[in-house]
Amino acid sequence: MNIDHKLTEKWIKPNSKILDLGCGDGTLLAHLQEHLGVFGYGLEIDPDKINEGIAKGLNIIEQDLNDGLARFADDSFDTVVMTRALQAVKHPKTLLNDMLRVAKFAIVTFPNFAYWQNRIYLGIKGIMPISETLPHQWYNTPNIHLCTFKDFERLCHDNNIRILDTIALWDNPNPKIPTFIRNQAVKAAPNLLADVAMYRIVRG
Repeated sequence: MNIDHKLTEKWIKPNSKILDLGCGDGTLLAHLQEHLGVFGYGLEIDPDKINEGIAKGLNIIEQDLNDGLARFADDSFDTVVMTRALQAVKHPKTLLNDMLRVAKFAIVTFPNFAYWQNRIYLGIKGIMPISETLPHQWYNTPNIHLCTFKDFERLCHDNNIRILDTIALWDNPNPKIPTFIRNQAVKAAPNLLADVAMYRIVRG
């Protein structure tokens, strides 16, 4: 389980109804069911991951996120979660609005393209960055809408979406840097020093 999965738990109420978009093998959903007693569904397109999730006893539906959430009625869930998938969908704005139609709250995480190592990589090498959060080559990447903290916040502002909470993560920190110093630095300059962004949002 990655770090944003662990932190997502802090924003989920016990016994609530959850929809997990791009749920993969259901690791997060299984964790939330076990520790918080949530009831939920996952949406995933990879058949192998779907089978893994079903083997865990999860409710997983095969669906491409680009097809939207029309199968779900308004206010069907308490929270919709989408971890590290926003940058891979064709119409992020449409999907965000759909998430806040089917649930009161949405939790979104994504790799921050403005992370300092990405800037240096692109500036010095002159090619698209490759990292743990962005591991693909430009020609075979699923990430078609890379963005930054500032980009996402502008999108929310322009679409009447209110940001309730933000967490800036340094998911691959240098172990030589003390945790306190690292956390304070990321908090001071998230768009530069955090490689993963986490937001909890609601309709404005």
